[in-house]
Amino acid sequence: MDTEALRLFVLAADKLNISAAGRELGLAPSVASAWMAKLEKSVGADLLHRSTRQVSLSIEGVDFLPYARDIIEREDAARAALGQGKKHVSGTLRFTAPSTFAQLYIAPILPDFMGQHRDLTLDLHLSDKQVNLIEGSFDLALRNATLEDSSLRGRKLADDTRILCASPAYLEQHGHPKTPDDLYKHQIIAFGTTDKNELIGNDGSEHVFAPKQADCRLIIDDGCSHKCATLAGGGISANSLWSVHQELSSGTLVRVLPEYKLAEETVLWLIYPQSNVLSAKVRLFMDYLLDRIGRHPPWVAR
Repeated sequence: MDTEALRLFVLAADKLNISAAGRELGLAPSVASAWMAKLEKSVGADLLHRSTRQVSLSIEGVDFLPYARDIIEREDAARAALGQGKKHVSGTLRFTAPSTFAQLYIAPILPDFMGQHRDLTLDLHLSDKQVNLIEGSFDLALRNATLEDSSLRGRKLADDTRILCASPAYLEQHGHPKTPDDLYKHQIIAFGTTDKNELIGNDGSEHVFAPKQADCRLIIDDGCSHKCATLAGGGISANSLWSVHQELSSGTLVRVLPEYKLAEETVLWLIYPQSNVLSAKVRLFMDYLLDRIGRHPPWVAR
């Protein structure tokens, strides 16, 4: 089956105009009409109804269209995997990411990406709560977690180092903890859960801290609000380094127990459903994020 004719059919179905679809592919109207007629003969069905005033999809055309789109996406993905194919992409890309990370690092670079790909629409779902990629029909997601779901595939964007910090005002009033056990004497801000945390010292020692056993009366599941409460002196909290590195540099937050790190080995992953074809638009957006963020993470000192 001629994939270029399939591409013409998909464009004609979107535009409801065979001549306009042909022009986008550099074809004269007569050539475009001939290609469509040849495709319909090869599949044994009229895919488009033509009249002097309009073009519409036939019942067979409606049924055939998703398969034609899939064939084209697979061809584009195969070419993209080899560094070939067109850089022009169109359609809609559904992407989900943690809201705090997106505000800091993704939203500011979107205008540049959108300027490079003017026929592409980004549909962003930003939330610190994880969503199901397949049920939500998402093409791509950013997650700061371990990749355990076998139905997903991914590429590492960057490490997600997590640290303890507090405001100078809080520490001036309550003092600096010297050991992990001292945390039980402090106000703790938990992120969404009060599960136990494992701390590893520079000397290799291991400690377990249970927020439930401390003064933990503030539990927040939104990253931005979590940091704001810490800045306001609400207590000691665990934060991703990417979230607080600017505040640490300016001194509005201070690292607590700097000789210890959280044992959580989380990573920022760009993930996509394994069953889906890695389309050209997804590959381009992934490569863009890896280049602009992953190559030199802004929160890592160089």
